[in-house]
Amino acid sequence: MAKFFNKPYPFNDDLKHNTKVIFFISMGVFVFLFLFQPLRIDGLEAREKYFLVIGLGVITFLSLSLNLLILPSLFPKILKGSSWNVKKEIFWDLWILFTVSLGYYLYYKSLGIMVFGFEVIIKLILIAIIPTSVLITLNRHRLLRTHLRMANELNIKLKDNKSIPNKLVHFISDYQKDNLSLKVSLILFIRSANNYIEVFWREGLAVKNQMVRCSLTKAEEILKDDKFMFKCHRSFMANINHIDRIEGSSHGYRLFFDNVDFHIPVSKNYAHKLKELI
Repeated sequence: MAKFFNKPYPFNDDLKHNTKVIFFISMGVFVFLFLFQPLRIDGLEAREKYFLVIGLGVITFLSLSLNLLILPSLFPKILKGSSWNVKKEIFWDLWILFTVSLGYYLYYKSLGIMVFGFEVIIKLILIAIIPTSVLITLNRHRLLRTHLRMANELNIKLKDNKSIPNKLVHFISDYQKDNLSLKVSLILFIRSANNYIEVFWREGLAVKNQMVRCSLTKAEEILKDDKFMFKCHRSFMANINHIDRIEGSSHGYRLFFDNVDFHIPVSKNYAHKLKELI
C-alpha cells in the first residue's frame, strides 16, 4: 500500500489551462444550482435566489483560483511535478474539496437566508465534490492526451534517429565470475536489483540477461560516453536504438522492447532527456 501511495503522479501546473478550467467549472456550478436547486432555493425571493446561486459560483471560482493559480505561483518548490506522488495528490484533492466546502459554508451562513443545519452542510459538501471531481477527471484526461500525443511523436522520431555503435563494454563484477563483456549496440536495457544490475541484450532473435554485482551508478559511469544509453528511471537505463514503441498514459511514458514481456517506466524527471535524445 505504501508503495502505491509513493508512486510518482504528475502535478498539474499548467496555469493557462487551469484558468480555462476554473472558468468553465464555476459556470457549471452556477448552472447546476440554478436549474436543479438542490438547496431548496425555489421558495426564496428572486433577489435572494440570485444572490445565493451567483455567490456560490463566485466562491467556486475564487477557491479554485487560490489552489490552481495562486498557490502554485507562490510555492513552486513545494507544488511541483518532480516530487509529486499519489499520496500528495490525494491530500491536495481533499484540500481543494475542503476549501470549496468552507467557502460555501461561510457564504451561505453569512446570508442568513435559511436555517443552517446538518442537512445543509452535507449538501454543500456534496455540491463541492462536483467541481473537485470534474477537476480530477479533466486533469487525468489532459495528461493522458498530452502523453499519448507526445508518445506518437516520439515513435515517429525514434524510427528516424537510430544509430548503431559497435563498441565493446565491460561490466566488472565484485565477483570475478560474474564479469560481462558485450557490444554496447546489443544492450537493450539495464535494471537495478539491490546490489546487482541485470543486463538485458539481444543475441540474434533471442533476448539474454545476466546479473552482475555492480551498481547502476557504476554502469552509468561505464556507459557515460554512449549518449543513446540513458537513465529513464531510478532503477533503469535504456538503449533508445532498441525501443520498439513508446506508450503514454496519465502517469507518463512506458518503453517496450521486442521479445520482452514487461515495459520500462520513464520517470517524469527523465522524460525531457528521452525527448532530447530522440
